[in-house]
Amino acid sequence: MVQNGVIQEVGPTRRLENLAIARHAVEINAAGRLVMPGFVDSHTHLAFPLGNRATSGSSGNVRTVSSPSRARLAARARAQVEAMARHGTTTVEVKTGCGPDENAETKLLRVLRTLKNDPIDLIPTFLFHLPGDGLCGAHDAAAEWVFRELLPKIRRGHLARFADLAWNANPTWHGRFSRYLQAARQLGFLCKIHADQVSTADAIRMAIEHLVVSIDHLEHASPGEVAMLAQSSTIATLLPATSFHAGTEFAPARELIDAGAAVALASNFNPRHTPALSMQTVVALACRHMRMTPEEAICAATINGAHALGRARSAGSLEIGKSADLLVLSVPDYHDMVHHFGSNLVHLTMKRGEIIYEEGEVAHLPVEQLRLCW
Repeated sequence: MVQNGVIQEVGPTRRLENLAIARHAVEINAAGRLVMPGFVDSHTHLAFPLGNRATSGSSGNVRTVSSPSRARLAARARAQVEAMARHGTTTVEVKTGCGPDENAETKLLRVLRTLKNDPIDLIPTFLFHLPGDGLCGAHDAAAEWVFRELLPKIRRGHLARFADLAWNANPTWHGRFSRYLQAARQLGFLCKIHADQVSTADAIRMAIEHLVVSIDHLEHASPGEVAMLAQSSTIATLLPATSFHAGTEFAPARELIDAGAAVALASNFNPRHTPALSMQTVVALACRHMRMTPEEAICAATINGAHALGRARSAGSLEIGKSADLLVLSVPDYHDMVHHFGSNLVHLTMKRGEIIYEEGEVAHLPVEQLRLCW
């Protein structure tokens, strides 16, 4: 039972139909279909600059962000967000990551703010990403500028909820990383670490030390590292679509879960490197290649993802008092989800009690509407 965008009652149909609040309710027929919480995609690079691989890297990213207008960047991002909604995502995290360039970073963050709640909840994250190994003095200057100027400006403008960190295995950088996390927490940001597969032991230690909400990209973790993470409150956000696209090893989800670590699943959607935005596909990959059960994978893609974004009080499960973010899928049982790899099973997406997507019929376009090409 939903009223004013909030779940008021849950339970068997017969009990709900007998409630006074149900007398004037509009019924959505989900007979033979699965109703579940909307997906929470807690790690994406949706706003990652497009362009060819020759322009990759911080300087190339800055150029491809600076060139288009804010309206064009917003239109491109909106199209991707709407595609996510059609595939069942109702809350999504989006990272920046152009490097220490104020104009590019704030431009992306302002674009994301225009899309914040339309049509789904969008959680912006500032990704601290210094350029490759160069002069240490240049890195120190760039880092100090981020600590003293950029982070406070982003916080004052309420442009980002999270401060993320692109990890580097070089131990000479770790002092800067620790200072960054400390400065971000003092300003009121929640923090993440973007481990990116390397030097996971050091990254996990720093995550635990600084009470980081989640550490992502743990494609590799030793038994000792798994045990260390399991004893903390930090969530391991795993990205099976990344391993699938790159043809690399999948994350040790079974070991993490069996040890007691909290695990979330996310798409790592990136229009250039990981163009996979369907969390249904992520769930299927996690079950097939990471030995997760359907129950574990669905929880990791919903309520655990909400915890990884600090939104578990309002999203991620169908409970009284939470936002009515839910899906109706064209399968009768949740176990069927993992067998439909590549299919969009979403019949209906609801966000805050409003239907934002509904499956429709395939229609022929009248020939007079076709543009002639001669």
